[in-house]
Amino acid sequence: MPVEAQHNRPSLSQQHSRWRGSSCDSLRSGMVPRPLLTVAAWLLAGTALAARAEVPEAPLLVREDFAAGADRWKPTDADAWRVSEADGSQVYELHKQSEYRPPHRSPANITLLRDVVVGDFQLDAQVRTTTRSYGHRDMCLFFGYQDPAHFYYVHLGQKADDHANQIFIVNDAPRTKISDRTTSGTAWDDQWHHVRIVRRVAEGTIEVYFDDLEEPVMMATDKTFQHGRVGLGSFDDTGQWDDVELRGVAVDE
Repeated sequence: MPVEAQHNRPSLSQQHSRWRGSSCDSLRSGMVPRPLLTVAAWLLAGTALAARAEVPEAPLLVREDFAAGADRWKPTDADAWRVSEADGSQVYELHKQSEYRPPHRSPANITLLRDVVVGDFQLDAQVRTTTRSYGHRDMCLFFGYQDPAHFYYVHLGQKADDHANQIFIVNDAPRTKISDRTTSGTAWDDQWHHVRIVRRVAEGTIEVYFDDLEEPVMMATDKTFQHGRVGLGSFDDTGQWDDVELRGVAVDE
């Protein structure tokens, strides 16, 4: 089914205007070439922008609607993830708790995008929780992933505290909060929501958006990991993902 028809909601391509050029409309789902001139222009322009300024165009690296399955994703526990149908469309669902046990206190429910490592990037996705309402009801996004003991993640928790609704780093130790700005909590319900992460490595900035793509709900500054893989998941809960788009600069490990 075309992305535009899914879930009776606008696709990510319709919803955002940042990092988008007319050429993106012709790209097919999957890996796409990275035009060197576009990358160079984007890097030069990006250094001149403030953290809250509009992001210039960057190459589309991945567009995923799970219509063809989830072979490009690597979960920590394959039995906890499945492609299922929701609202007439294929979605990627975390349907139970993972049996994976991380080396340090951090989320166990993770699925990583294979074969793509990014420096500066913008990650967009549609997400819906399928868990009852409670304080730490959450969904998470991962980035700068080096290995199970070194990565960043965003915890979108229903009620904020030092361990929920924050940006975290796992650096060979239990997760540590690095966000210097957040909200009182993420307004979860049973609807689909648009989440976005914008990472600029040179400045060290991390911005997180939830539905409102003009005003970040979380911000942090950290330069520990300069590149890494990206992923989806949750600390404790179940949920569904769809319409994932990754734009940015791919790097060699």
